[in-house]
Amino acid sequence: MFTAGCPVCEPVVEMVQSMACESCDVTIYNLAEQCDTKECVSKVKEYNITSLPAVVVNGELLSCCAGRGVSREQLEAAGIGNTA
Repeated sequence: MFTAGCPVCEPVVEMVQSMACESCDVTIYNLAEQCDTKECVSKVKEYNITSLPAVVVNGELLSCCAGRGVSREQLEAAGIGNTA
């Protein structure tokens, strides 16, 4: 699980933790705190995470967490950078 440690992420963290079975291994990477080993940063790149919170199960980024985030195309379509 990837989080920013913010009020939007915390309920998702709590939900995942409450739903996890006793033998489930739940790892939480709080990207606001940056892990010492930089493992969290490499995992973000590996899973192509573009927004938080994000949940990875058995090595797969859940579809609810994929394809979101700010893109250059969306910003341009909204008029960012246009001097009109």
